[in-house]
Amino acid sequence: MYLGTQNRVTTDAEFRRFAQLGVTHVCADPAGNPHDWTLDDLIRHRERLERCRVTLDMVELPMNSRPVEQQASPDILTAGPKRDEQIDSICRLIENVARAGIPAVKYNLNLIGIPRTPDEPGRGGSRNAAFRWDLADQNAAPGLAGEVSEDENWERINYFLSRIVPVAEANKVRLACHPHDPYTPPGYRGVTRVLGTVEGLKKLVQMYESPYHGLNFCIGSVAEMLDDPGAEMGDILRWFGTRDKLFNIHFRNIKGGKLSFMETFPEEGDVDMVEAIRVLAEVGYKYMVMPDHVPQLDADADRAVAFSFCFGYIRALLQVVGAEVPGSVTG
Repeated sequence: MYLGTQNRVTTDAEFRRFAQLGVTHVCADPAGNPHDWTLDDLIRHRERLERCRVTLDMVELPMNSRPVEQQASPDILTAGPKRDEQIDSICRLIENVARAGIPAVKYNLNLIGIPRTPDEPGRGGSRNAAFRWDLADQNAAPGLAGEVSEDENWERINYFLSRIVPVAEANKVRLACHPHDPYTPPGYRGVTRVLGTVEGLKKLVQMYESPYHGLNFCIGSVAEMLDDPGAEMGDILRWFGTRDKLFNIHFRNIKGGKLSFMETFPEEGDVDMVEAIRVLAEVGYKYMVMPDHVPQLDADADRAVAFSFCFGYIRALLQVVGAEVPGSVTG
């Protein structure tokens, strides 16, 4: 495994800064709508990043974490009239990703975005994202998706996977799906989200069994599903890791748990992140480990300082686990 990032930067100097901090691999997209990316766009982008001394390990499909109203492929999860057109476009994109020499893609199956309540103070007065169910608008109206039941949600996910998993497998491109963040009760904003539980994630990865169908496993998002994240996380990582379903790791932490939590820096939350990296080594995980969702610091508008702290923390853990389990760390 190796240190990665998905931080959205645009200049060569910023990409070189990643390399200078010890980040060896990135998830980074070319400019523009992914539906419009050409093979040449992807090749030029990969070659540009290689000149900046980082490896392009992953790009994002046009299915991100924002509310479906703001996404580039809204018909897929709303069963809209352009569903097949948008899926066909994604299949062509996966083929081009493979031809461009990029080994993986990430995506979300998200209808309502990432609900949060007001930020809360963290250590030293940082501003940390939080979600408290008792502070949420529990009667918020449905959005573009309308009311979507559990069965409808699974049917739409199944329809999508039935089309893209065979294409990914034929082209040897790993599909890394992000969990729903956070768990929300059934019917919240009209939607029963099915990937906000560990059982839902297990069901997902066992649909269309393939070595190219797995998770962008966010430790923070999974912790948000749990009653006791500190006690439960290790066994959950083992379940997915021993089945080779971990394709990217978002290495972030929280204080709290299901329906009541605050995001934190990795070493101050309720999940033992030292143990987490050891479990990843134990199960033979071999891809990126990256920061995600850092607190907002003073005089750090783009959060570069906060992310740099996380890069250093993860790199140190990789150094430790690499000494404990030779061969588990590369790059």
